Formats: sequence, structure tokens, C-alpha cells
Amino acid sequence: MSAKGLQSNALHSIGLEGTAQGASEHVGHGTTALEPSLEPSVAEHETSQATEATADAGASDAPQEDGSGAQNPEVSDNDRAKLVEYFSEETVVQIISLFESILRNPGKKSREYSTVRTPFTSDRSIRSKIHQDIRRIFHSKIDSTTDNEGILVLTATPPSANSNRNRGWSKPNEKSSRPGKLSWLERGGEYVHFTLYKENKDTLEVISYLTKQLKTNNKTCQFAGTKDRRAVTVQRVSAYRVEAERLAALNRSLRYAAVGDFEYQKHGLELGDLAGNEFVVTLRDCHLVELGAEQSTAARKAALQSYLSQALRQLHEYGFLNYYGLQRFGTFATRTDVVGLKVLKGDFEGACDAILEFSPVALNSSKSQESGVLVGQDDRSRAEGINIWRTTGRINDALDKVPRKFSAETALIRHLGKRPQDYLGALLGIQRNLRLMYVHAYQSFVWNLAVGERWRLFGGKVVEGDLVLVHEHKDKQTDEGPQKQTVDADGEIVIEPSGDDRAYDADDMFERARALTAAEAESGQYSIFDIVLPLPGFDVVYPANASGEWYKTFMASEAGGELDPYNMRRRQKDFSLSGSYRKVVARIGAVFEVGVHEYGDSEGDRQFVETDMERIKREKANAAQAPIEAAANEDSSSKDLIGTAQRQQSPLDEANANATANANGDGDGDGNGSDAERANVPQRTKLAAVLKFQLGSSQYATMALRELSKGGIQAYKAEFTGGR
Repeated sequence: MSAKGLQSNALHSIGLEGTAQGASEHVGHGTTALEPSLEPSVAEHETSQATEATADAGASDAPQEDGSGAQNPEVSDNDRAKLVEYFSEETVVQIISLFESILRNPGKKSREYSTVRTPFTSDRSIRSKIHQDIRRIFHSKIDSTTDNEGILVLTATPPSANSNRNRGWSKPNEKSSRPGKLSWLERGGEYVHFTLYKENKDTLEVISYLTKQLKTNNKTCQFAGTKDRRAVTVQRVSAYRVEAERLAALNRSLRYAAVGDFEYQKHGLELGDLAGNEFVVTLRDCHLVELGAEQSTAARKAALQSYLSQALRQLHEYGFLNYYGLQRFGTFATRTDVVGLKVLKGDFEGACDAILEFSPVALNSSKSQESGVLVGQDDRSRAEGINIWRTTGRINDALDKVPRKFSAETALIRHLGKRPQDYLGALLGIQRNLRLMYVHAYQSFVWNLAVGERWRLFGGKVVEGDLVLVHEHKDKQTDEGPQKQTVDADGEIVIEPSGDDRAYDADDMFERARALTAAEAESGQYSIFDIVLPLPGFDVVYPANASGEWYKTFMASEAGGELDPYNMRRRQKDFSLSGSYRKVVARIGAVFEVGVHEYGDSEGDRQFVETDMERIKREKANAAQAPIEAAANEDSSSKDLIGTAQRQQSPLDEANANATANANGDGDGDGNGSDAERANVPQRTKLAAVLKFQLGSSQYATMALRELSKGGIQAYKAEFTGGR
């Protein structure tokens, strides 16, 4: 079974990507508003400040004027009764008092008004209805949000909220002034969160372009994780103190990428701040070994559908070893974990050399087009630019050659060109997310070997000394450990602060694990899905069994870098690894889909999945066509004229048309013979499978797909990727 690229479903990826802070329901529910739309996103249904009052509120609900221009703040009896259904009488009085204060003092800033806090229901549908009613009753002058403790917070809507909550691709407002320090608070926060859509591009490549156009550095943008280059992906990104209007304007120059769905937040994104991803993957030229070639296409199609459905069901029920995917370790000759090991050992010069390494094949292909290896233009330019810098020291000439997407290489050349011996400074000049990726790759390398060793030793059995996460199994602990003291050393009573009046302690912010006792391991209360293994760090515990001993043995060896798993602190904060935990076995979500499609030899590049961008363009084209068709139906005399108009095609229509044309021999030809010759060759019907499933954070679709075929999946390798 072969796989030719990954195509992630953009729309649903966003719905799964929330932030870890959980401070507001605005985050993690946005739609892919890559085109201007009058239809609000889910986030806007969850907050009372996002849109104007709904039309069905009725004219009688609008504030009445007394003739002097002042508005009457009275709330109707029906609306008051509706509020009492949601809140206590005391809370309703406070909310109405806030509304009256806003109407009496329209010039005050939102932070100068009082704030109403009240317990809130956990039912999402009811929450949404309450948000909508608050918006309607108080005419969008009161903002309702939910904090991370489930408390409803009611505040005055910032005066600039409606004009600044730009969610589409609208043109920047030239009259609006650049926000100052206080204006960011009025907007909702200093970070603008937005959706990044990209096709066949690295996340860092697009981020580098955005920051260059914004005339800022890569540190401005933060994201929860990088997405596969060989895919159509969507993810949330945050930018510090950047106006949404400036970002929206960049859509005019972006190629195979787009930004939209803007929203201001108080916090930015960090690596790992996501709940998971949804994938839509196309596997081409699929066949089952046990089925002979003589089987009909219908029989092969039915058998493949049955097999894949059962296989995905087993991936949910039994899971798969939660290996890090190969993309974690890079695509060039020097793997990212090798760079990370050099960094951890303090060999900063070696780390820089490893990042700047290039293949002689790529360099030779840039000098001669007669090479038999197909090397991409970007890879040739990268090799040529690095070679110019190494041989001549001409920084500008080198940077002119190296493509923008190689941000690490350009950062090193730029820094070392000015300070040739400052290798540490050069590494610190690389964007932080990418810089962290190197040392994290070393952790991933060790973890992959550790999980294989653990499975070799114990298989799927839970044994004494295995680790489980403390917060997931507090109800199962037989020994709660030492309780917090209620008196201090002098015998004075310790007053414990309330839960919302204290700083977070370490256990609130980091996952903790503990080893199982023999009795717990044999109790049947724990399964292999509960067991975790640590990524090496100074703030983790290791399994209290043979798996834990393996960490010390391997990391102390030459292959492991001769490191101490208990000593992972470094002078540089970003290179100090506290460690974390990862589940031994992962599983796909309970909801999945399988589709099997037929195609011919000449349709090898046929697209089976519509991307979000194609869907948006198709819907836009259909919306533009609808008035024309309606007019044609009303005026029969214009039918013939309209009927001759050329229909506007979406990219998907065009792709399917091209595929059909090629299948019928109407294309430009592929260099493998004339149309007549190809017509005489019998077309072999192939099968393609489209799989749709969900995975948790930092779980790899490529590792799940390996389980579908014991013979292995052949990863698609595009042309012009030689010389790496």
C-alpha cells in the first residue's frame, strides 16, 4: 500500500486547536473565515461582543429616547424575566445596574466600569443562548466571557470592539490610529490570533515571510506546532502587538497561503498548546495481498473498504505505539536530533556546522544541469548560498541565494558573518520554536528507542514501576502521600488561601507522574493506555523497573551522546530540558471515515479531497452565480443569453476537468508516447483510499498508517528532492 502525500482537513483542524490557558471561550472555536463573511463563527456565538444585536430582537426591545437624545435604560419585563431564569435576582440587579451605568457614562473606558461575576452552566448550548440574550437585551454594550474556572464575567464592551474585531480579509482602515499600550487592552489583548492556511509550505517558511513583510522578527509570531510541508494544512498562530488589518493586507501578496479569522487575546500560543488534529489522508494504488489480480474492481473495492474500516476500528480499540514520526527528525542528511545532541553537549560550533551542511550533489547540480539526480531549485540555491559564504565570506551574496524558507541557515550566516566565533549567539538568533525543535528532537530520538525497548521487555502488560500521570488517576491512589501541614514550625496555624487567590504551584502547571506499586499493576485498574514514558529531563521521574535503567545505560553510551538523564540543565534556558511524559500507546478517535475511489493509470495526480480554499472559492462562485440564475428564471427572454455565459470554475472543478481530459487523451501529453499509442494500452483500474480520523496532540498520522499494512506504506517522495 502506498501513500502519496498527506492532505489535512483544514476546517476541522482549527476546531481541535485550542490554547492551554483556557482563559476564554473565544479560543479554539473559530471557523476558517479566510473570506469575508456575514455569518459569525462559533466563537462569536459564544460571546456577546462579537456582533450587533440580532434582527429578531424586535423594535420594542430597543432603547427609547425621551426627546432630549438620552436613552431610556429600562429593560422590558419579559427580558428581565428571561435573565432571572439564568441568574439569581441579585445578579440580575447587578447586570442591569452595569447597563445603566454604561448608558449614563458613554465616554468612560470599559475598565472603569464595574465587573459582574457569576457561576455559569457547563452546557454549551445553554451558554450560547445566554450569550446571545445578553447581547440582544443590552444591545451589545455588555461583553460576556467565561474564565478558566467556568465563571461568567460580564464587563462593559470596549468602544472600539466592533470596529476592531476584524475576521475577514477586509481592507485596512486608514483612518484608524495605531494602537497604543492601553488600546491593546481595549481590543482584548496584546496578541492577535489568526488562522494560517498553507499548501506545500513549511510553517516557518510562511511565518518568515509574514514577519519580513511586517518588518519585525520571527519571535513576533507563535504557534502550537509545525504542520507537515507535504500537505494542505490550517493552524492557529498568534502575533504580538500586530494589528489584524496589517495581517489581512498581506493576503494580496501571499502565494499558496492565506490568513484570516482574527481575534485579539491576552495570551499568545506556545508549543504544545493544542488538543489535536484531524487528518484527511489519501492513499493511492491500494491493493490487498490476499486478493488475486483476477478479482473484479467491484470485489477489490468492497474488500478494501471492509479491511480499512476494520483496521481503523482496531486502531481505536487497541491503538499503536506512539512513536514520533520521521518528520520530527528532518529531511536533510544531518538529522535534527544530531544537531540537538551537539547543542546539549555544548558543541555550538558543531551544531552550526551541522545546520549549514549541504550535499555535494545539490551543489554540483546548481553548476551543471546534466546531473542525473533531480534536485529542487530551493535545495540547489541553499547549497550554492552556503558555499558562497563558506568560500568567500560574502554575506549579502550568500543571503541573496539562500531561499527565505531556510530561516535557520540565514540566521546563522547573518550572525556569523558579523561575529565569526560567536556560535552560541548565532544559534540563539534562530527563531525560538525552531531552536527548541533541535533539542526536542534529541528527546524524541531517545523516547522512540525507549518505547521500543519497553515493548520488547513487557509488551502490552502493565508492570510494577510503570509510570502513570498523577492528575489522571488521583481517584485510584491508595496512598495520598503526606498531607499539607496546617501549622508552621512555630506552631502557628497556616491560613490556606482560597483557590482563586493564590499563584499556581508547580503541580498546577506541569504534569507529574508516579510509579505503580506491584499491587496497583496487578489490580486491573490500569491499562497500557495509561502508561507513560518520560522524555529525558531534570524534572521527570523515570520508570522504577528495567525501562528506567535503560535510559541511564543508553544515554551514557556513545550512541546516546554520553549524557546523564538526570543532568539536563544547561546555562542557556532554552537548552535546559525539564522533560515531559508521553503515552506509550496512542489511538485514533472513535469517529472516522473511509472512502474508496477508482481511478485509471493516467489519473495518477487526481485530487480526491477538496481543500478549504477550494471550498471557499466554490461557494463564493456559487453565490455570485445564484443571482444570475435567479434572474434567468424570472426573465425567460434572457435565458439563451445567460445560458451561453461561461460558468466560473472552482480550483477543484478545474482539477477534475484536467484529470478527465488527461484520462481521455485530451491533455498535453506526458512524454510517454502519442495519444494513439496510449489509447491502445489497456487502462488498469487502481484504487485510492481516503481516510479521515483524529489524533491527539503530538501524535503522528504516519505512525498510525504504518499499522494499516504490515508490509509497510511507501511514503511519497516528490521529484526534485534528491541531493538531501
